[in-house]
Amino acid sequence: MPVVSLQGVSKVYPPTTKGGQDVVAIDNVSLDVEAGDVYGIIGYSGAGKSTLVRLVNALERSTSGAILVNGQDIAALPERALREVRLGIGMIFQQFNLLNSRTVEGNIAYPLEVAGRSREERKARVAELLDFVGLTEKARAYPDQLSGGQKQRVGIARALATQPSILLADEATSALDPETTHEVLALLQRVNREFGITIIVITHEMDVIQTIATKVAVMDQGRVIERGDVFDVFSNPQHPASARFVGTVVKGVPSAAELAVLLKRHSGRIVTLSFRDADVDQTAVFGELTSAGIAFEVIYGGINEIQGRPFGHLTLSMTADAAVIDAALDRVRKLTTVTEVR
Repeated sequence: MPVVSLQGVSKVYPPTTKGGQDVVAIDNVSLDVEAGDVYGIIGYSGAGKSTLVRLVNALERSTSGAILVNGQDIAALPERALREVRLGIGMIFQQFNLLNSRTVEGNIAYPLEVAGRSREERKARVAELLDFVGLTEKARAYPDQLSGGQKQRVGIARALATQPSILLADEATSALDPETTHEVLALLQRVNREFGITIIVITHEMDVIQTIATKVAVMDQGRVIERGDVFDVFSNPQHPASARFVGTVVKGVPSAAELAVLLKRHSGRIVTLSFRDADVDQTAVFGELTSAGIAFEVIYGGINEIQGRPFGHLTLSMTADAAVIDAALDRVRKLTTVTEVR
């Protein structure tokens, strides 16, 4: 049974002006998140991803459909019952949402106070979490004395305070610099690995998905347009919006504009070779070109790696007799996909 299951979920807001139309933020979304997943939900601004995550912990109520959390339909629960459910769902925010009047340890202890835990239990849990996020020496500091990365570490510790089984991260790294982002993502990986917590990551940053996610759903205009293992979606996106996202971190077949520039710079025969996981032996591919006496250079593209699995596209400019190139490409096509450019 999935830890989180959205079944035909929609969220519709009333018109913002008199005589206006309803605003459909989430449009008939069905999605399953399995235990132990780091599930990325990605989309451009306005795609509906942040609204979706707020439905998962019922900070907003869905208009229709079922939202099952550990098998329980939270869409139908009264507020008192929801408070119990939320104890099992931690939340990390883009702007940290720390209480400036409380110290670091006070911020981490806050959800435990709300949950009615004893003082001794709160003290022990806070000490444990401070050690986990590496902020023991900052226990008595206030938020305005911390860096952005330290604030987010406090946010993560606070989200873990009640020992949730699910962690929601809504644009948790968008306010951080690249180095700090890497540190926070590494910490989230530890949370998933060491505590077995299922994480749902909402982001517009493909690098975040590439770094920590195991599965991904791409949203556009309130709908999930593509989903699957991160490697499959990145290496072979099926929807144009997914391909645009992937193109921000993976250079594929050159666009028309990029191709125009390449054609001006290179006079040889231009082709793109695609590589996916261990399906393609790169040495064998380039060996065919070399053994045929073809001079070639890589002029576009690159090879990426997700969870130890390589994939990518390399565009080559080749120089040799046309018949020689044709024969060599016929052999290469038996090894990998060849896209003729010129």
